[in-house]
Amino acid sequence: MLHIALAAPVSPTVVAFHRGAKQWSALIPNFRRSRGIGSSVFSSSLRKRLQLRFFASGENGGNGGVLEEISEAEKEPTNFAWPDNKKPRVCILGGGFGGLYTALRLESLEWPDDKKPQIVLVDQSERFVFKPMLYELLSGEVDEWEIAPRFSDLLANTSVQFFKDRVKVLNPSDHWGMNGSKASSCGGTVHLESGLLIEYDWLVLALGAEAKLDVVPGAIEFAIPFSTLEDARKVNDKLTKLERKTFGTDFQISVAVVGCGYSGVELAATLAERLQNRGIVRAINVETMICPNAPPGNREVALKVLSSRKVELLLGYFVRCIRRLSDLESSDPLTGVDENSTEVVPDFEKYILELQPAERGMQSKIIEADLVLWTVGTKPPLPQLEPSDEPFVIPLNARGQAETDETLRVKGHPRIFALGDSSALRDSNGRILPATAQVAFQQADFTGWNLWAAINGRPLLPFRFQNLGEMMTLGRNDAAISPSFIDGLTLEGSIGHTGKLAPCAILHYVS
Repeated sequence: MLHIALAAPVSPTVVAFHRGAKQWSALIPNFRRSRGIGSSVFSSSLRKRLQLRFFASGENGGNGGVLEEISEAEKEPTNFAWPDNKKPRVCILGGGFGGLYTALRLESLEWPDDKKPQIVLVDQSERFVFKPMLYELLSGEVDEWEIAPRFSDLLANTSVQFFKDRVKVLNPSDHWGMNGSKASSCGGTVHLESGLLIEYDWLVLALGAEAKLDVVPGAIEFAIPFSTLEDARKVNDKLTKLERKTFGTDFQISVAVVGCGYSGVELAATLAERLQNRGIVRAINVETMICPNAPPGNREVALKVLSSRKVELLLGYFVRCIRRLSDLESSDPLTGVDENSTEVVPDFEKYILELQPAERGMQSKIIEADLVLWTVGTKPPLPQLEPSDEPFVIPLNARGQAETDETLRVKGHPRIFALGDSSALRDSNGRILPATAQVAFQQADFTGWNLWAAINGRPLLPFRFQNLGEMMTLGRNDAAISPSFIDGLTLEGSIGHTGKLAPCAILHYVS
């Protein structure tokens, strides 16, 4: 799902979005696609100790700073050498909307010379992904570089230092009652999987969320999530191979999409448009309606599009398990599967999904699929990052999100901010804010400002979410837009699609 604002005055930073290099010039000041020469983030002695091998990450050579390979022996903890130990040190974990825009917000503010922070941004991928347009990779509307530029390009003309790495352990030392009130004290350390140990004064948690596949037997092994660039590549590659193998035949490619939230509906609509009469798309949802939290106008448009593309909706069902058809050949046949009618693409597996009704009065179902896509359930990675000898150092809710106050500071930790999927901030009605890119984008604006205020001894601002509207991408020429400032208005079809591409639109993804 996408969130959209149409030329409305808002307090958070509002930026126009355009395709290609121009879009990133609008979003990122001084963005350029060509490579610059990045400064090394390691001292010479540190580089020698780690024996790191750097590589040029682009066609024309260029920027160092991305770790290509680190052996197990080289993963002993090694302290990161900040350029200036007298200036504030800010470590941002996660390079999605929340993390990246917090870093850019900090860069854009005016600072006293002695208080301008040094910023390190850590993300497990070398690319920032504009997730609203992942679907357009499947429809062939965009190339990867248009929606997934490298961090090294985006940050080339800034002082932000980027690490492609994974976070292993957090060790905060800013608990209230310890050293939280001391302006010059260390806030804690972050231990990365590469062995690098980063000491920080201020920490920003913007780690996003991971697909939750471990709730259904077989999902981890046989289902593909759809939330990262790697996921989109995998889906596109497998679908392309299926299309080539079945070209010129009467074989119907079967795709099962688990989940009918915004992501599932957009994915089902895009795939049905791509396959047309060469396949069948089935969308499964435990709820009895699609997109239950969407504006009624958007939901109605989505239903109309799915119906026109013959997407089969299996509502009121949850997936009990996913099994590989070939595994059934060596065991008892599964009731409901007609082996004589089962078509299998050569060199490809077919999967069996057992569906259980969520309510009484409905019969169980068994469906077959050549491709299973998973769009339900996410889990923040924070619970896995706590030190084993000191669990519950950071207050987390049942979902694994950090509990924060209204200024986005983690409760009990004055030097840690959390936003996006990592934050459990509640609105005025006591509901946790949705884990959406629109929320993360707005929170990044406030996080940057509140870091400035905290470092300079000024009052922090409370965050207030402003819903800018919602948008759903439903294919190459279909979209549904419900701007928040015109009650009841829904733009659909080609008009909605045009609105999605308008220079005055700002797009945000809801996972």
